[in-house]
Amino acid sequence: MQGAMAAPSVVPVTRQISGRAAPAAVPDPSGPESGQSLAAAVADLPVLDASGRRVLFGALFRERRAVVVFVRHFLCYICKEYVEDLAKIPKSFLQEANVTLIVIGQSSYHHIEPFCKLTGYSHEIYVDPEREIYKRLGMKRGEEIASSGDPAQQGGTLILGPGNNIHFIHCDRNRLDHKPINSVLQLVGVQHVDFTSRPSVIHV
Repeated sequence: MQGAMAAPSVVPVTRQISGRAAPAAVPDPSGPESGQSLAAAVADLPVLDASGRRVLFGALFRERRAVVVFVRHFLCYICKEYVEDLAKIPKSFLQEANVTLIVIGQSSYHHIEPFCKLTGYSHEIYVDPEREIYKRLGMKRGEEIASSGDPAQQGGTLILGPGNNIHFIHCDRNRLDHKPINSVLQLVGVQHVDFTSRPSVIHV
């Protein structure tokens, strides 16, 4: 179903972190797939906002579709660059398509405000400090280190809602495997965003 949603051609992304168009990621066997419904047990897990207030994950996309981006951790330079690009998506573009943009990290909620100041991100953002949602969605992870989240934790991008419908899921295979932003926006009917105002990321 995931492949069917992609248009045959997309406008080239002039600045993208993943560098090359990667084939669709194969979902982890322990996680859900596109076309399924998000399990109620996952939708009922809490995330925390910048003030530490608990919000049910499922409430974030109960009323309308949402692009939900799980980042590795707030100290990841690649994630910082990716979120800086997400920050450039005009709120008017999202409103026109009736889509919510949400970033979820996996550190303490105390880190949300500094991260937003650093990246200029002003859309919705939460944390899953225990990484329960990451685990339930089958996000890849490595050895656990208790500092500012798990540096080995990988992220991913989903299109969810309204309700618990899963329309698209991409689990990052590594830190460079972020889904190109404009290809995700196209799937939810959001206008193409020009990212050319900043210098290109040099891939090393």
